[in-house]
Amino acid sequence: MQEQRIAKYQWGQRVSLLAAVYNDGTFPGRGEEELLAEAGRIGEIVQVGHHTEADLPIYLVAFNDDLVIGCFEEELQPL
Repeated sequence: MQEQRIAKYQWGQRVSLLAAVYNDGTFPGRGEEELLAEAGRIGEIVQVGHHTEADLPIYLVAFNDDLVIGCFEEELQPL
C-alpha cells in the first residue's frame, strides 16, 4: 500500500492564488468557465482534504466575501 501524499499547507494558513481560478463545472450557481477568483487573491485554508484516486491534497480556501473554493497545492502560495 502506498503512503498518502502529505499536505504542504495547513488549516488556518493564509494563502494567495498563483493564477486565476475558473469554474470547471463543479462550482454550483456559476457558469462553466466563469471566473471564480483572480490571481493574487488572499484567502484562508478552512479545510484540507485528499483526492484518493489522484493522491492529491485538496484545500478549501475561504475568501472575505464568503466565497469558498477548492484548490490544488499548485494553485496556492503561502503568505
